[in-house]
Amino acid sequence: MSELHELCRLQQRPIDQHYIKSLQYFLKEGIPSTYTLEEAENFENGKDEELKSTTTPLHIICSNLPNDLNKDEETVVSEMIDELFSYGAGWNLIDSNGDTPGDILFKQNKQNSIFYEKFVDAGVRAEILLRKINDDIEFISDEEFEVPEAVEEEQQPEEEQEQQQEQKEQINHAPEVQQQEISQEEFNRIKNELESDPANTQKTYLETKLEYKNGALITKDNLDGVMMDWEYELMKAGCETIFKSTIPNDDNKEDINEINILNIGFGMGIIDTMIQEKNPTHHYISEAHPDVLDKLKKDGWYEKSNVTVLEGRWQETLPNLLNEGVFFNGIYYDTYSEHYEDMLELYDIIVGLLKPTGIFSFFNGLGADRQIIYDVYKKIVELDLNNYGMDVKYTELKTPNTTAEDMDNTDESEWIGIKRAYWRCKTYYHPEIKFI
Repeated sequence: MSELHELCRLQQRPIDQHYIKSLQYFLKEGIPSTYTLEEAENFENGKDEELKSTTTPLHIICSNLPNDLNKDEETVVSEMIDELFSYGAGWNLIDSNGDTPGDILFKQNKQNSIFYEKFVDAGVRAEILLRKINDDIEFISDEEFEVPEAVEEEQQPEEEQEQQQEQKEQINHAPEVQQQEISQEEFNRIKNELESDPANTQKTYLETKLEYKNGALITKDNLDGVMMDWEYELMKAGCETIFKSTIPNDDNKEDINEINILNIGFGMGIIDTMIQEKNPTHHYISEAHPDVLDKLKKDGWYEKSNVTVLEGRWQETLPNLLNEGVFFNGIYYDTYSEHYEDMLELYDIIVGLLKPTGIFSFFNGLGADRQIIYDVYKKIVELDLNNYGMDVKYTELKTPNTTAEDMDNTDESEWIGIKRAYWRCKTYYHPEIKFI
């Protein structure tokens, strides 16, 4: 274990400014903020092996946080995390247990701490930065940088200078972290794997056979869970939310002359059945998968007098509604094999389709197989929709224990016969979205 890693174990109390100075020294002398325990062990043992996990200084800090930190110590640890981030530390790297630093904090019930919040904010910043880079936007100009004035270094005690000289010798022997390059062959393999995965690529999904089986809609050969019965209460919350806009009040008198509801993604028909029970004036269902459309026909949805089925991807059918001047009191979105960038495109359309007092909601499974990712997306959705002049209110709902990882090896697990779990969080953030 290197001295950097030892420092991050926070063993010496009190945790004071000495920690900050030592950390800054290591980082300024060239030890990467992502220097891992595994790299240090390989170096000490003279090994040159591919890393299978990345236990970084951030992981070590989170694993060793004392439960009795006072306010001053809390501030120092917070500054250490900030310092590591400023030198490029990754918020979502995974250690030997498969955990990010945020996961470690969550498992210690520290999700309400300032430390956990820092990792959530780092995830939000990373997403926004990546989005800007991908859009090829130049977002930092030369004018934003200032040249710092030279400052004199404080005189250090002789003992501290000797200690730092020893540390410097160790730093000079620390291996540099190099970005691993993958071959074109490996790149093509990964690319083809993603493109052929119905859970990842919508074109593949729409060409994949589906099966309604044992209270679930699954891909027939791949056994991906498209929709499942355990979502019933979440769908119920979604239905109740979008119909809130139809309760008469002083603001919506004109909007409720006709009650128009749109659901994007039929799936098992759970929420559409609930919508029908409320008998709206017009009930639009947007669905693209041929097998699901067959079920809609078989179950008589096309014959319902107030139902209009929009066949095809919403990207192709919803713009027609804009052109026709159709507006909705409530819109719900729950599709499969789409990503957050698709939702960003959807927001552009939603703001044109909603009545002034209308409400939008969606099945919030964004990153729901890992709590820290789920919390990051919770904030990202708020930021993005605020830019559209919309307010996001979340209600926390408990999800079935049978979706949890510790139930996987029991007969009660929801994931029996399913290729991979798409839900792991104990709490569901149910969104209610309307114009500010």
